Amino acid sequence: MRMRNSRPGLFGIAILAALGSAGFLRAQQPAPPQADPPGDPKPSAAEKKPDGPRPKSSIERETGTVNDRIFEVMPNYGTVYAPTTLPPMTSGQKFRLATAGAFDYFAYPFNLWLAAMAQANNDPKSWGQGWGAYGKRFGASFGDNTIGTYMTTAVYPTLLREDPRYYRMARGKFAKRAMYPISRLFVTRADSGGKRFDFSELFGNATATGISNAYHAPEDRSLGRNLGTLGMLYMWDGVSNEMKEFWPDIRRKVLHKQTP
Repeated sequence: MRMRNSRPGLFGIAILAALGSAGFLRAQQPAPPQADPPGDPKPSAAEKKPDGPRPKSSIERETGTVNDRIFEVMPNYGTVYAPTTLPPMTSGQKFRLATAGAFDYFAYPFNLWLAAMAQANNDPKSWGQGWGAYGKRFGASFGDNTIGTYMTTAVYPTLLREDPRYYRMARGKFAKRAMYPISRLFVTRADSGGKRFDFSELFGNATATGISNAYHAPEDRSLGRNLGTLGMLYMWDGVSNEMKEFWPDIRRKVLHKQTP
């Protein structure tokens, strides 16, 4: 996802999602097993449903990724858990991956929440208040996120033949692993193999920022505001990478659930 206004809200919603998920998981803990009443036969092994991992979607199987939702809610498309070399993605797969992330069910309440934050702050002021203004803010937020996702995940990775997937480091000392997600903002894998500067991240975010000037309020179209937006895009993409890197550890150690 990509955001222009109210970007600090992403961290807040991540915390809310974490708390909500934790409460949900506690609420879903199974009740202690009770003894079967006399004469009540137990189901046979054939009647029991296997408790295995959820089946992967077609895009996960095709691209070698795992959408293990962060905090059980936030989409996590395009993450490769094993630090391995995978076949290059086709153009169609890159666009399908972008579509999955941009139109995930989480995107709608997320953008509604961002629009509500902007409405509360009256940002931008020229749009005023009321349902019409709220609709503009929701449309602008949804447009920012959708355009940014397509530009950095599909359009430029296709044109420049770069791999938009995030490959977890998964092992090593904490400090090294914490720096690795930040470095992935500037280093990516090429479809032909090897590593290169991540032009898709730079050009994709810059293009999304430029396009957003067409539908944002006039006071949001200054050079300073655009440069600030580009910096925020990089910052929040770094936060996203950090969550992708460490979510499986949190999932295993805090929630006591195995990684898919």
